[in-house]
Parts: sequence; C-alpha cells; structure tokens
Amino acid sequence: MSSSFIAQVLGYVAIVWGLIVFSVQSIGIYKIFRYYSSVPAAPVSPYLPNHEVPHVTIIRPAKGLEPGLYECLASVFHQSYPKDKLTIYFCVSSRDDAAYPIIRKLLDDHPGFDAKVFVETEDPYLHGDGGHVDNVGPNPKIRNLSRAYREARGDIIWPLDCNVWIARDVAGRMVDKLCGFRADGRRATPFKFVHQLPLVVDTVTSMSSSNAQGQTLLSGSAVTGGSDAQSNVDVPSSVLSRSWAHGGGRLEEMFMATTHAKFYGAINTVGIAPCIVGKSNMFRKSHLDQVTDPARNPILTGRAATLPKGLDHFSLFMCEDHVIGDLLWRSDLPGYANHGLVWGDLAIQPMAGMSVPAYVARRVRWLRARKWTVRSATFVEHGIESLVCCFYVSFGLTSIPWFHYALGIPQTWNALWNIWFGGIVTWIAVDRIVFKKLHAGQSIYVDEHTPLFARGTSRGGAEKRRFGEWFLAWLGREILALPVWTWAVLLGASVNWRGKRFRVRSDMTVVAIEPESKEHTGSHQNGYGVGRTSTTRGKID
Repeated sequence: MSSSFIAQVLGYVAIVWGLIVFSVQSIGIYKIFRYYSSVPAAPVSPYLPNHEVPHVTIIRPAKGLEPGLYECLASVFHQSYPKDKLTIYFCVSSRDDAAYPIIRKLLDDHPGFDAKVFVETEDPYLHGDGGHVDNVGPNPKIRNLSRAYREARGDIIWPLDCNVWIARDVAGRMVDKLCGFRADGRRATPFKFVHQLPLVVDTVTSMSSSNAQGQTLLSGSAVTGGSDAQSNVDVPSSVLSRSWAHGGGRLEEMFMATTHAKFYGAINTVGIAPCIVGKSNMFRKSHLDQVTDPARNPILTGRAATLPKGLDHFSLFMCEDHVIGDLLWRSDLPGYANHGLVWGDLAIQPMAGMSVPAYVARRVRWLRARKWTVRSATFVEHGIESLVCCFYVSFGLTSIPWFHYALGIPQTWNALWNIWFGGIVTWIAVDRIVFKKLHAGQSIYVDEHTPLFARGTSRGGAEKRRFGEWFLAWLGREILALPVWTWAVLLGASVNWRGKRFRVRSDMTVVAIEPESKEHTGSHQNGYGVGRTSTTRGKID
C-alpha cells in the first residue's frame, strides 16, 4: 500500500470531518443569532390562574465566596414567578463557610419568601442519631443538595449554582418549556429536563480598584473561591504576571462564548445525545425518584441497581449533572420529550481571579470525567478546535487529487500552510462575531436589579473587549486546547477535586487515591467542613 494512497484516504477522512464540524458550527451560530438577538417573549406560567401555576423548589448550593455572589443569589428573589409558588433553599457545608453570612443577609433582605438555608453538617441523615456520614457518597454538590431535595415542596426541582445570575423571567420560561405551556393556550410536548446556555463574564477589570500607591487590587469577595471579603488581592502590574495570575477567567470566558456555545446550541438542536452543563437545570422530583428505582426502571442493572434512590443516587459520580440528564434521557417516560434548551435565556457566571493554571486544571478535571461519560465525543473533541480542524481540512485539500485537477490547489506543504492560515483567519472572524453577539446581552431583560456584569455591552455592561485583548485570549485558549486535551484524555485518570485527589473510574464513579479515616472520608473528603444545623431565618430546623 503506497504512501500516496494512505494520504488520500486520510485526506477524504479529513474533508468529511471538516464538513461535519462546519455543519455543526453553522447550526449553532444560526441558533445563537436567532434566539439571542432580542429579549424572549414573556412567559406564560406565571400568569396562569394561581391553582394552575406549578410549584418550583429552587436549590442553590454554595461553597465559599464567588464573584458577585450576593447579586447571583438574589436573582431568584427578583423573578416574575408568583412568590407563593417558589420555595428557595440555599445549601452550605457548615456555618463556617464564607457564603453563610451572605446567605443570611439575603434572607434578611428578602422577607416574605419561603426561603431557608440548610447546613450539610447538621443534616440528621448524615450526622444525627441513626444517621451516618456514608449515607450519601463523596460528591460534594450532591451532599450539599441532599436534604434540600428530600424536603422539596412540589414536584419541580431547579438546582441553580450559586455563581449564576438569571434574568427576571427565566423561572417562568423554564417552567413553560418543562411543562409545555404555550402563549396560545395549547400545550406542547413537555420535557423531562430543561436547561440554559451558560455564559462566563470575566470581571477582573470592572471589579478591580487602585490603592493610594496606584497599585491595582481585586477585592477578596471578587475572587473565585475566596474566603475573606475584607481582604484585597494584588493584581500584578506586568502584563505577563497579570495574565498568568488572572488570565484563566479570560480563557474560560472565551471558551464558553465561542466553541462551547456553538456546539452546545447545535447538539441541543439536533438532539442526538444529551449535552448539558450543570449550571441551571430543571426537572421533576417524581421522575428522578422513578428512574433511580430499579423496581420501576429496568435499565438499572448491576451496581446501579444498588445505589440510593432520588438525588442521592448520583452522589458517587463526578459529573452528576450529565449523569442525571443521561439517565432521564435513556429512561422511558411516555409522553415526555428528552431535553429542552430554553433558548434566549443565559445563565451568566461572573468570574474573577482565576489563574491560567487553575483554568487548565479545571479543563483537565472535566475532560477526565467526560471521557467516561461521553467517551466517543471526548476522544474526537480535539478535532473541533480551530488549529487542528483547519490542519485536517488543509491536509485533505492538498492530498486529494480532485482538488488539484479541478481547483488547481497545489499538493505542497506551502499550499497546506497557506490554506491553514486562511482557515484560521476565517475562524477568528466567526468567533469574534459570535462572542460579540452573546456578550452584547441583547436577549437579557434589564431592570434595576440587573448587575453590571449581566447587562452586556449593548446595555451598559462594564466589560468590553477590544480586539487586541480579545485576540490574545482567543489565541491563548486555542494554543492550550490540544495540550490540555492530550494531558487530560490520554495521560491520566486522576483529578484534583475540592482539594483532594481522586481517580475517575470507567463507570464515572470516583475513589479517593489517598485512604483516609472513616469520619474524614464522610465529610472532609468531599471538600466540606464539619458543623451542625439547618436554619430558617433565625430558627433551628
């Protein structure tokens, strides 16, 4: 078999792959421009007769201080959804958690809501008489949410991360999508699971200030995962040091508004497989209880049939959001469509203080988890990135004889690199357009409760990206994409999760690499401290 024949075969494969990537991106871009260019129509469910409005339990797990934490958490109190149809549960690991006083202030500032805070280390199921720390697995988010889920009111559950801000009508549109409510009074097919497109806004610029010496500072409350709202974090004066210490947020911002947004929109349009991020997801408690019960769900076999029911079923898994969505997707629930993306609404996450190493570690962690959850997609994921994909297409165009004879494309390395460069320039232009569309915030309803980071560049938002700084972030992310993928997918299986090392098994469960005492593994191994209580506006629960 000659080398030229092998090159031609690889060339055809490369061209087919390029056409697939082009088609998928085109679908995603079309959807972004269609649905994120104006504010969506008002929801239906909040304005139904009161007895017809479904009750929603919003569960917000919190861990430490996040940028704009108060504004993000407060956004659920500003929803247009009827107040008497909302139950709001905040969840923290202990009273010593830095988020706890912020949540207490929120409850004091918003009286009249059915809202409370649960403290994990005071959950009687885990720490009370007859309880045990091992009743729930090591997943820190599930341990945090467990009691709130068990005590939820109504059937609709809405886990919403603490670092996410949502606009005023999002609850209504999420319920509309989940239940099939339409403006014309008819009912569409309801969904098992609905979610939002996530968007990251790096806020280092708008949240920083200068001291008397002119040195740039970033408040402790603005740093992701920070613990001291009174402290200040130095922002280095040199470009390289500043980029290394705080540039991870820009890389994450770039990823979420370009590659991720295009493919997230496209895959959720085609609907061939579950594609979700656990920032803002809504589903029914009755459905989750049913699909985690082996007596009612025949697809649960082997070890899965021995796990707890309900939300606790997922406490041994790392990618709990994907595993929840995947199980609902695969389970037979007659009369319900699988997953629905609530087009037009963004789950906005402000970010600050993320270093480049922290960004890399975050990408490695989730790639290593995803390579077992969506194995085939993860193993080809490097091929959707610009530098690699454009090389594939350039190789195909300069290796297949038809392109040479019909279009006059030389079969030389020089021609390959020229085509590659042209493809990269085109890719940059498209990504710039998509980024500006999403960060313009044209689909966001802006009112007096909308913080600056959520307003978008077209509505007075504080964060604007000139092309030079935008291009540097784009280039940095693209250059890192292949090395990060290689390290994560091909060269390891361990992850650093909440300060501990874990190995991700092929069944997506995790085990601690360093054995610890039984008590320690029960609460500390999942990154949470110890303490005891669940509080409702000043009274012990």
